[in-house]
Amino acid sequence: MRNRKVESTGERNEVLLDENMVDFIYETPLFAREHSKKLLGQSVWNDTLFLGRQDVMDYSLMIAIDESRNELVVGIIDCIRTYTWDKKLESWIKDKGFGGGGRNRPTVTSPREYKGRFREAMARYVLQAPSCWHQFQPSAMYRYENHPTEAETVDGHGFVEDPGY
Repeated sequence: MRNRKVESTGERNEVLLDENMVDFIYETPLFAREHSKKLLGQSVWNDTLFLGRQDVMDYSLMIAIDESRNELVVGIIDCIRTYTWDKKLESWIKDKGFGGGGRNRPTVTSPREYKGRFREAMARYVLQAPSCWHQFQPSAMYRYENHPTEAETVDGHGFVEDPGY
């Protein structure tokens, strides 16, 4: 993300940008129930499919937090820029490294590339809250890496079982 952050004034109903959102969710993750997360994912998928077929790129997801109802309100906005010949030319020039370097990916991408990047980013912004029925997968962080002692055995998932407990 380039130049996608503004200084927060702390005012109510303030509009912030992408990097502000990344900072916010690092400190205060946004969670949604399984059904809501799936519905959001399907909506983003279908909307970006439609926008991609119309050659639209450079749109954003607006996320508002309704604190009184404890809900997220979301919508795709700024979807008016189509991938016309001038944007194709700009992308080609930046991709080839003319006019300022080739180290970074071009800021202008095709609707197909933009759609994929957008979907991946949106999936990371809102996390699924586990329910009481959620099946957690064993994590390498909790696995026992050393050899078990005589009093310990390792179960089928790599966790140490202590028969003394």
